[in-house]
Amino acid sequence: MKFWDRLLAIDRRWIYIVIWLVVMLPLLFPFKIRPIAMPPVIRLFNYIDTMPEDKALLISIDYTPDTEPELHPMAYALLRHAFANRTKVGVLCVNSVMSLGLGENAVRVVAEEFNSHATTNADSIIYGRDVVFWGWSTPFVTVLLGMGEKITNVFPVDYYGAATESLPITPYIKNYDDAGILVTIAASSVPQSWITYAQVQFGLPIGCGITAVSAADYYVYLNSGQFTGMLAGMKGAAEYEELVEQKLMREDKDWGLRRKATEAMSSQTAAHIAIMLFIIIGNVAFFATRRRKS
Repeated sequence: MKFWDRLLAIDRRWIYIVIWLVVMLPLLFPFKIRPIAMPPVIRLFNYIDTMPEDKALLISIDYTPDTEPELHPMAYALLRHAFANRTKVGVLCVNSVMSLGLGENAVRVVAEEFNSHATTNADSIIYGRDVVFWGWSTPFVTVLLGMGEKITNVFPVDYYGAATESLPITPYIKNYDDAGILVTIAASSVPQSWITYAQVQFGLPIGCGITAVSAADYYVYLNSGQFTGMLAGMKGAAEYEELVEQKLMREDKDWGLRRKATEAMSSQTAAHIAIMLFIIIGNVAFFATRRRKS
């Protein structure tokens, strides 16, 4: 049996093993990639980067643990951007109570990253002064509409049980009028609800972070201007991480923060290259054997 015949007859389990190695090795030993940000990501970054100082960033953690690998890095990147700008941040969950742990983790981890490099109280990220995690409340529509009137009516206590009226940040984020933009990170249709109840009713600018498989459904809202910007899947998260790192480096704050989406993209990139090579080799083998037989 000639070489090409043996290649076409190879046990497919060997291909699975190669793909497994190609996926796993970059996760264990990620190689450096520098993703180029696309216009939807740049638009969201620039909007947040140039918001007035008196406007806050609201982040709605509308995803659950099943989509954490794809969407959680977006929350990290958005918080890093806001903290670097000293923008006040309000974080909440409206889709599911299962999102609470993810929201608390993002706020705590990114605050610790910044505080590990802080030298004064003013440089630190202090909970209640610079950021608040309101937690989760229901019913869904009541939360979205109620926040437009008065946030403390919807969230009388925060995630930790503290009275929100007593927090130093509360006078700066009373309702949607004090927010520059709300970014909803979701793996469902929740971003459409934010448009319906927060943007249409109160004029609040909306950005979104969504799974890659949902991106096609949301480009229509992006192109119409209803979304200020959009992060699509792991790639969108990695692009935003790149923009945030470039900003920190310009400000002499290259802290070597871990970029989980970019690390995962190295594995994804290697897997895509391997699959393309398999397709090319398989086609070459097919046509080579067909020519010989003819």
